[in-house]
Amino acid sequence: MRLWFCLFLICLFGPALAETEREVDLELFLAVDVSRSMTPAELEIQRRGYATALASDDVYGAISSGLIGEIAITYVEWAGQASQKIVVPWTVIDSPEAADRIANQITAHFDPGLRRTSISGALDYARQSIAQNALHGLRRVIDISGDGPNNQGPLVTLARDRALADGIVINGLPLMTRDAFSDRWGIPDLDAYYKECVVGGPGAFVVPVLEWADFPEAIKRKLVLEIAGKAPPAQPRIHAAQSYNCRIGEEIWQRNRFLFSEP
Repeated sequence: MRLWFCLFLICLFGPALAETEREVDLELFLAVDVSRSMTPAELEIQRRGYATALASDDVYGAISSGLIGEIAITYVEWAGQASQKIVVPWTVIDSPEAADRIANQITAHFDPGLRRTSISGALDYARQSIAQNALHGLRRVIDISGDGPNNQGPLVTLARDRALADGIVINGLPLMTRDAFSDRWGIPDLDAYYKECVVGGPGAFVVPVLEWADFPEAIKRKLVLEIAGKAPPAQPRIHAAQSYNCRIGEEIWQRNRFLFSEP
């Protein structure tokens, strides 16, 4: 009798419980680097670039062309291992007005950058956020930008592999502009680092940004590709050694850690 009653409750309430997760074409976690190596001007370029792209006709056209015609995004700024700040919580974009509201949230405030660079911390945080939201995406993507290699927290390859094991695709936006700070703390082949150590999953790709003037168009192009589930044409510029050193960021940190300026 007790077993029969439990089965009855499952049949009665099961469909309603299953509907508590909203289905969308894509769950997109935007992980944006705000570590100390980013200048205030660069932080503003990033935020305005994302906001402009999300409010564009091209991006909403890609959203409305999906099977369901809706996606969900969250916009989180990250730096060190425990430094993640939610700027936009998980929000469904189902209209141009919803996209505009998210764009306005992103540019509502501009905080200073934080210390250290933990790509692995951002990936682990994103993976847990995707697992815990009340959404069911036909695809799940972490879109991570950054101007340097991982130098804090778990190895980036381990965090990457944990996300891939959950069926999440990781795409990268390496910021390869040059200044005195990046010359000391960065690496010249950041695009190759992202390709070999950070991104992964079916159709994963990297879109390098070489000049800040290129950022707004690069992020719009990247968002359209991610939303449409496409990859850009092959990029011959990205070359990496057969065995890439994915610990390079940690090694640079150990070498420079006693210098006054920390990333």
